[in-house]
Order: sequence, then C-alpha cells, then structure tokens
Amino acid sequence: MRDVLSELMEWWRNGETIGVGTVVATFQSAPRPAGASMLVGPDETAVGSVSGGCVEGAVYELAQSVVESGTPVLERYGVSDDAAFAVGLTCGGILDVYVEKVNRETFPELEEIAADVEAGRPVALATVIEHPDPTWLGRRLVVRPEEIVRHVLAGESPENQPERDGLSPRTGSLGSPRADDAVHDDALGLLAAGHNATLTYGPDGERRGEGMRVFVWAFAPKPRMLVFGAIDFAAAVARVGSFLGYHVTVCDARPVFATNSRFPEADEVVVDWPHRYLAAERDAGRIDGRTVLAVLTHDPKFDVPLLEVALRLPEVAYVGAMGSRRTHEDRLERLREAGLEDKEVARLSSPIGLDLGARTPEETAISIAAEIIAGRWGGTGRPLAETAGRIHDERPVTG
Repeated sequence: MRDVLSELMEWWRNGETIGVGTVVATFQSAPRPAGASMLVGPDETAVGSVSGGCVEGAVYELAQSVVESGTPVLERYGVSDDAAFAVGLTCGGILDVYVEKVNRETFPELEEIAADVEAGRPVALATVIEHPDPTWLGRRLVVRPEEIVRHVLAGESPENQPERDGLSPRTGSLGSPRADDAVHDDALGLLAAGHNATLTYGPDGERRGEGMRVFVWAFAPKPRMLVFGAIDFAAAVARVGSFLGYHVTVCDARPVFATNSRFPEADEVVVDWPHRYLAAERDAGRIDGRTVLAVLTHDPKFDVPLLEVALRLPEVAYVGAMGSRRTHEDRLERLREAGLEDKEVARLSSPIGLDLGARTPEETAISIAAEIIAGRWGGTGRPLAETAGRIHDERPVTG
C-alpha cells in the first residue's frame, strides 16, 4: 500500500470511493509480495499492481463490483488449464488478493495512518480478511508502539507531529477483546521486524484455532543505508540506495566534501568522524537488523576504527568495505590487531559488491546493491538461466 498511498489519500480526502485490491498471501513464484496494492479510482483509472500484469484485469473488475456491493472479497488467483492466460499467473505462482471498498466512511482511520507513514513513525494495520461470521470481514485494528504514542502526545519533534486527539496504541476492534489482544501482540512483533503477514486464528482469536485470517500491514520506517566516505562512488551508491527505498545517510569527517550539493539523493549528509557517528547511532538505538553499511573511505585512519564498531554491532544486515585485495588484506590484519575475532571479521563483505565487472561509480553502485539484495533474500548472484527451481523466495517483506 505504501507505493500507492499518495494517490489513495488524494481520492480519500476528496470524499471519493476507491476499490483497493491487496496481495495478502503468495505461494510459489508469485511476482508481487504481500502488501502490494492496486487501486481502482472513481474515474475508473487503475494505480499500482498486484501481479505485474497477470491478473490486473480480473482484480480491476472485482474491485468495481466490490465498490458497488460494499462487500469485501478474498480471491485466490493461480494457473488453471483453461484460464492460465486469462486470469491466471503465467509464472506459475498463486496469490490471494483481498479487495475492499475504501472511503471516509469505511476507513476513517486512514488519515492518521497516512500521517504516521509520512512521518516515518511505525504503525501496523490489521484487517480481518476471512471469518465464518461475515460481519467480522473488513474490521480493522490499528497498532502503534506505546513509546511512539507517548512521544507524539508529549509533543516531541513538533515539526513532524500533526495535532491529534485521542491517539492510542490501539484503535478500532476486530470483533472481540480476545481477538484484539492476540492480533495486537503479533502485530507489534511484525512491526518490529518490518514484515507484512497474514495470520491465522480461531474465530475468537484462539491462537491454535482456524477460521479467522487477519492481514497485517507493518508500516515500519524505511530501512537505513549508511554510506561512509564522501567520494564519487558514494553519490552513486546513495542514488541507488534511495531508489531501493532506503533512508540514506552519507557521513564523512571532511566538511569540504560532505555537502548536500554533492549528494542530492541522500536524505542527510553528516560531517563527523565515521566511527564516532556510527557509535552514537548505535547508542541511540537507530541501528537495526535492516540497516546496511557501505564503507567507501578505503583509508585506514577512517575505515579501521569504523569497522571496529560496525562489525561488533549485534544486529545489522550488511557491512561492506571498498578497496583492492591488497587493501583488504591490510585491513584484515589491522582489524585483528585491534582485537576483532574471526567470527566478527567474517561478517565483512570486502572487496565490496558482486563481481559484475563494474568500472564506473554507477556500475559499482549496482554491484553493491546486488550484493545487498542477494544477502537479504539468500540469492546466489548467478544468472537465473543457470539455476533451477523457484525464482522468488517466500520470505515476508516490508510494506
């Protein structure tokens, strides 16, 4: 939904009614992840995608029908012998799409959720997509971490906080206190991990039961990409990182190089010693398991102290360092002399990036991004033509 939220909000604020189809579960090689959404607007335009083109026509028609009837529908799309090229997924995947009618009356909480997403505050939206009692369908529960709510109500960072009345860690209801409690706890866990997921419970929220399915959008803040070293390669890496959806920070101790004009694609440019900045971000709790670090300084006085901090972080998705193989060997020796253990040094990807034969800063940035993506999903980096089996991993992804 994040990708189509601006268009959705424009129609919603204008009092229009929109049909919204959302992928809530995928199986095998489905082309879009859970959380991908498609809108059918009041002017009959379509925005977004649920399948990369395979079943959009069918979802479009279903959304129009749901807008007219007002009754949400959960539909499964996959390949069939008779309709594989009509409404099926020619890639062989299977996906469940939940289609609902959205306007100010059916979804009054949307304004506050959009404000949270825009400000980078974590918020989860849980929706009942299947239940033996049809009156439960479409019911929503909005979940926020309590500490975030306290900060908002206390007026911290006022430039980012809209005025709100009655903001709560939990608003709405799925149908019963028991169901709300169970989904609230699970939604907080998904939010911490930054994952969307469909959860299954008994009809009243029983954890070991079946009958009720709830889809949880986990709108976590963007994952962070920290780029150290204000060089031309860093500008290209920042550009690619921003394209991939990261909140990009470029850090360098040299103010003449670390300027906003040199890194327009970065969300922020910091002038500080890299190791000191990273330690401060760690201590402030702003580094998590989705954070990626690209160390492009290839200067021992910068990168060795920085990597001492980076490789000892308890949770980080990726640490890569630029340099020749000679630089890499020298760096490893210095890191071991600084007291790093072999298991810590083993976390370092150096020389940075996949072997794409890259030469230019832009090509090098692509090779770095490719290594980050492969590490995230467990990819091999080999041409798909040389592999067999499923193309897409089935692990959950962020909304």
